[in-house]
Amino acid sequence: MSSAYTQVLDRTFGHPRGLLGRIGGAVMAAGNAATERHVVHVARLTPGETVLVIGPGPGVGLATAAGEGRTVIGVDPSEEMLALSHGRCPEAELRLGTAERTGQPDESVDVVLSVNNVQLWEDRAAGFAELRRVLRPGGRLVLSAHERWLPVPRHELAAEVTAAGFTDLQTWTWDPPGFGSTAAELRAVRP
Repeated sequence: MSSAYTQVLDRTFGHPRGLLGRIGGAVMAAGNAATERHVVHVARLTPGETVLVIGPGPGVGLATAAGEGRTVIGVDPSEEMLALSHGRCPEAELRLGTAERTGQPDESVDVVLSVNNVQLWEDRAAGFAELRRVLRPGGRLVLSAHERWLPVPRHELAAEVTAAGFTDLQTWTWDPPGFGSTAAELRAVRP
């Protein structure tokens, strides 16, 4: 893949910014909407929970998770995406950050959601360790990613989650409606 092409992809989807970032945000909002809603459903959110969304992009999952007295927090490395998230979910607490550096206190959230961004994490082991740190005991991690974009095979990703100290791991695939590709999904619990 050429360097110029890689830079365009990064500015559109990886670390969206400028016009390409806004275009990428619109594509993500449409293309990921069903998966974002599905992940929120799989998380089985209850009233009063605190939900951390890693890489909320344009905020579809963030807005879906909001409500019923829930606190929603979005952490994204893109100011462009945080602005789009704010437009969709103005009540959310939003900040620049990554899976590896959320800025959350220890044991401060009940649920962590991540859709189609694990392949962008600089250090997955550090990311999973950080997510375990911020989850309260019994807290849930729900992750979904296009299977073809996974950085490692699904069973290796599951092993990384287990190595980070998560338990009750479940993995499966899900075929979103429309033009989305098969998603590899997992749910795990912080003991």
